[in-house]
Amino acid sequence: MEDKLDTAKVLKEELYRQLARIGKSLSSDKRLEILNVLAQSPKTVEKLAQFTGMNIANVSRHLQILLDAKLVKFTKKGTYAIYSVADPEVIDFMSSLWRISEKQLPDISKLKDDFINNLDGIQTLNMDEVMEKANNESIILVDLRSKEEFETGHIPGAISMPMNKLDTMMLELPKNAEVIAYCQGPVCAYSALAVEKLQQEGFKAYRLDAGINEWQSHFMN
Repeated sequence: MEDKLDTAKVLKEELYRQLARIGKSLSSDKRLEILNVLAQSPKTVEKLAQFTGMNIANVSRHLQILLDAKLVKFTKKGTYAIYSVADPEVIDFMSSLWRISEKQLPDISKLKDDFINNLDGIQTLNMDEVMEKANNESIILVDLRSKEEFETGHIPGAISMPMNKLDTMMLELPKNAEVIAYCQGPVCAYSALAVEKLQQEGFKAYRLDAGINEWQSHFMN
């Protein structure tokens, strides 16, 4: 019996060491950002560098750590490696990490509130409020992410209006429309900036503090 207890103890210690591999791989704000970007759509190293503002060497180094922890994977397309999250559960894990962090760390809410309060009259809607408006009123749901991310998946009924094209594409919207803007999720500030711009141009606009992954988790799982 004593030998079995010793074996069980060794097993437990080894299992915790394996779990720590995931924890260690996430102990970087840049790797968390990479995972969030890949949760939107697969990307090359070059695209990840563009989205995160890092150089290619740093992105590659972070990707190797995430690969070692089995959190991301890649496929080859010609001379390019296309990276993606290794499993949909990685996206669920990131969403859970965000919810826990937002609940337990008051600094997160303060950072977001301070940013929003510095903008002019930004109103935020949650997912249920957006769904109610979609069911009862004529609204336009705007996806501010890249075209590639939009094509990978978007909230039903949304139209693609990348942030870098907002100034020209908003001119095509009917002035009497209610516009709801969203981007990569709760860590993305583009939706607030877009709403401020839309309001300055005379639109009645709101921001959705969620993205496609949060929407799917909330309504479709």
